[in-house]
Amino acid sequence: MQQTVATTAAPSELKILCTLGPASMDPRTIQRLEQSGATLFRINLSHTEPADLPRLIKIIRSATDVPICLDTEGAQIRTGRFVDGQITLRDHALVKVHKKRVPADDKNFNFYPPESVEMLVPGDFVRLDFNSALAQVVSCDDEAVVMRVLQGGPVGQNKAVVIERDLSLPPLTAKDVKALAIGRDLGITHFALSFANKGEDVLEIRTHVGNDAFVISKIESRGGVQNLEEIASHSDALLIDRGDLSRQVPIELLPQAQKSLIKRGNAANTPVYVATNLLESMVSSSTPTRAEVNDIHNTLADGADGLVLAAETAIGQYPIRCASMISKVIRGYQQDGLTAKGFYPEDAISLLVEPHGGRLVHREASDSDRSTIEHLTHVAIREKDLMDCEQFAYGTYSPLTGFMGRETLESVLDTYRLPNGEVWTLPLLLQIDADKVRNVSAGDRIVLTDESGRVHSLLDVTEMYRYDLDSLAARMYGTTNRDHPGVAQLTGRSDLFVAGHVTLVEPLASPHRHYLLSPVQTRFIFTQLGWSQVVGFHTRNPTHRGHEWIQLQALERTGADGLYINPIGRPEKPGDFLPEAIMLSYQTLLEFGYYPKGRVVLGSFFTYSRYAGPREAVFTALCRKNMGCSHFIVGRDHTGVGDFYPKDASRWIFETVGDMGIEPVFFETVGHNPATGEYEVDRGQHLDRISGTRVRESLRSGSYLPDWFMRDLAQEVLMGELQSGRQLFYE
Repeated sequence: MQQTVATTAAPSELKILCTLGPASMDPRTIQRLEQSGATLFRINLSHTEPADLPRLIKIIRSATDVPICLDTEGAQIRTGRFVDGQITLRDHALVKVHKKRVPADDKNFNFYPPESVEMLVPGDFVRLDFNSALAQVVSCDDEAVVMRVLQGGPVGQNKAVVIERDLSLPPLTAKDVKALAIGRDLGITHFALSFANKGEDVLEIRTHVGNDAFVISKIESRGGVQNLEEIASHSDALLIDRGDLSRQVPIELLPQAQKSLIKRGNAANTPVYVATNLLESMVSSSTPTRAEVNDIHNTLADGADGLVLAAETAIGQYPIRCASMISKVIRGYQQDGLTAKGFYPEDAISLLVEPHGGRLVHREASDSDRSTIEHLTHVAIREKDLMDCEQFAYGTYSPLTGFMGRETLESVLDTYRLPNGEVWTLPLLLQIDADKVRNVSAGDRIVLTDESGRVHSLLDVTEMYRYDLDSLAARMYGTTNRDHPGVAQLTGRSDLFVAGHVTLVEPLASPHRHYLLSPVQTRFIFTQLGWSQVVGFHTRNPTHRGHEWIQLQALERTGADGLYINPIGRPEKPGDFLPEAIMLSYQTLLEFGYYPKGRVVLGSFFTYSRYAGPREAVFTALCRKNMGCSHFIVGRDHTGVGDFYPKDASRWIFETVGDMGIEPVFFETVGHNPATGEYEVDRGQHLDRISGTRVRESLRSGSYLPDWFMRDLAQEVLMGELQSGRQLFYE
C-alpha cells in the first residue's frame, strides 16, 4: 500500500461491502471508498477472468488494507458470449441454444456453463436477462435445444438465465476453482459462494479455500431459502442477493422474504448482509430517491448486519457518493433504533382472476403414493377419461378433485351448480364396465391405466352407483336421440358410474406436450407478461380470418391486456384437424407478426369435445377462468351440435347462471363483406361465410381459398405439411 489514509469506519460494526469494477478499480477511488466506510471490497468473478486477478488484487492492495472478497459464479446459468454483446428475441420465434459455441445471433446462441444445456427438457420455461425474455423448450437433440419465445426482448451476454425447475448444478464452476486457487496463493481470505443451495455447497468451497477462510454464502435461490439454517451453520456470514432471488421469488413478496430471511439468519447467530438495488438510481444520479433511502432504513430495521453495493460502485458514475450515502443512512438508522418483524407467505400475489372456488386443485402423486401402485387393483379406462384425470390433477376443473358422485351430479343437472353453490354446468363422470370393478368398493384406492396397462392415475373411490342412461341423456343433453353424438357415446356404454378423487401419476404422451399448458403455467406466463385481464379463445380449427377478426375485436372491446388462444388438443371424429395442424397455423401467424406484439399467448388444452351444447359452453369458460382468463369469447353457436340447440342457447345459459367470475364476450355470426372488404357481424347484409368446414374441404382438395378467407401464409404451411406426407386430419 502506498499510503495510510484516515478512514471513517462503518458505524457500530455494520458492514459496507463495495463491488469494484471499471468505475472504481483505481487506487484513488478505492481509498475514498475506504474513507466512506467500506469494510470489504468485492471482485465479481462472473465479470472477471482468473488471469486478471493478480493485476486487480495488486491495484487494490496498493490503495488499502481492507480485505478483498472473491465472489464466485456458483450454481447459476448465464447467457454465453454474443458477437454484438446483445441480441433481441422476437415474440413467438423459434430459437436454438447450441451445445457447441456459436457466434450468437437472435436465432442461435449458447448458455454458460455449456453442460447446463444438457439439463433442459421439453416443457421447461426459461427466463433470460432478469425477465427481459421468456421462452419454453420445445425439443432437444444432440446439437441444440429448440425454444419458442413467449415474451421477446433484448438479452445481453453473460446475463442470468433461470429455468423454472430446480436443477442440480455444481456449486463451483471450473473457472471458480481456478480463481479460488489463485486467490489463496495471493493471500485472499474472504470468499463469497454464489447460489448456495445447501450446507454441502459451503463445505465444497471450503475444500478449495480452507476452513480458516471467511466464507459468505449467498442466499439467492429457492434451495438457499429452504436450507438457510443448514447453510448458516457452515458459513461465516450470509448475503441475501435480492436481484437473483427475485428471479424465483415474486418481486411483490421480496420485502416479506427479506424480513424472514434476516430473522432466520439472526436466529442462527450468523451475520446477514443484503445486496442489490440499494441505490440503483445513483448509478447515473448524484442523489438517491426517497424510496431507496427508506428501503435501506427498513433493511437495517429488519436486522441486517451489512449492506452491499454492486453496480452502484462497480459501473456507476458516483461510487464514492454511494458509499457515503450508505454510511449516512446507517447513522440515521442508529439514531432511531426501530425494529420490524417479517413474514414470508408461500403463495405469489397475482392480479389475475381467482380460480373457480378460490384455489387451484393440485393432485400429483408423491413417492409414497407411487410405492403402493403395484399392490392396488388396476383398471383400464378410455383415453378421454385419462385426459379428464390430468385436468382434475392440474386444477383445470377446480374446485373439483375428481369424478362426480350422485349428489353432485343431481345438483349440476338440476341447478347448474355444485352442492356448495359454485356454478358448474357439465357432469364429469367415469363410466366403467361392472366386470372391471367387480372387487372394488367405496373406500378403495385403484390404479387407472390406459388400454395397454400403462399407469396414469390413482382414484380414491368414494361412491359407485348406477344411473338410467336415457334419463341422464335427457337431462344432460336435452334429448335422447341417438343421432346426437354425446347421447350416442353416453348410452352406448355402461350404466355404472364410479366417483372419487384423482391423483395423477404419469401424464399421457403427446407430440405437442410443450404446448399443453396447465393453469399454473398459464398463470405464470400471464403474470410474467404483466397481464391481469386476459381473453380466452376456444377452437378446434386452424386459424382463419373470421376467428382472427373476432379475437382482435374481443381484445379491443374488453380492453384486456392479452389474448390466450387455446385450441383443444384432441380430435374427436374422422376429418377433424389434428392438434399439430392447428398449432402450426397459429404459430406461423404469430411468428410472422400478424397478431399484436406482446399480447398473444398460444397454448393447447388437453381435452375433447363433449357435444353438450350450452352446458359445455359454460364449462369451457370455467376452465379458462382457472387458467387465468377474465373474459371468454362465445360464438353464435359455441360448442353447438347440428340443430339440437337453439342458436342463442349459449347466451341463454350464461345469463341464467349469472356472475361466475369470468365474463363472456358474445359474437354473432361474422363474415366478409365483399362490398366493403371488411369483416362484419351478420345483420342481414350480404356476407361471404367463413367456416372451418370450408378450410377442411379446400385443404383436402389441394385448392387455395382467397386470402380474405384464410391468410395465404397459413394455407401455404398447411399445404406444405400435406405435400411432405404429414397428416393434418384425424382418420
